[in-house]
Amino acid sequence: MEFQAYDVALIPLIVALVGLIGRMGVPARVLPAVAIALGLVAGFVYVAPGDWRQAALAGVVMGLSAIGAYSGVKNTMQKRE
Repeated sequence: MEFQAYDVALIPLIVALVGLIGRMGVPARVLPAVAIALGLVAGFVYVAPGDWRQAALAGVVMGLSAIGAYSGVKNTMQKRE
């Protein structure tokens, strides 16, 4: 499996798209599924269009990484009461 370093650059893009979709009114409980779906799309279209196994694995990894990054940023930016 050849996972290039520039493929990882898609994760911030997925995080940004998830944030944008969240601001459009999509419920927060759906956003992890959206991130995984975007990761899978990126995996199948960009990372490994010819190898479905590699595309699925890379897509799930990117989606899960984006979920973690989005959650970490969201929790850090929230004001403590």
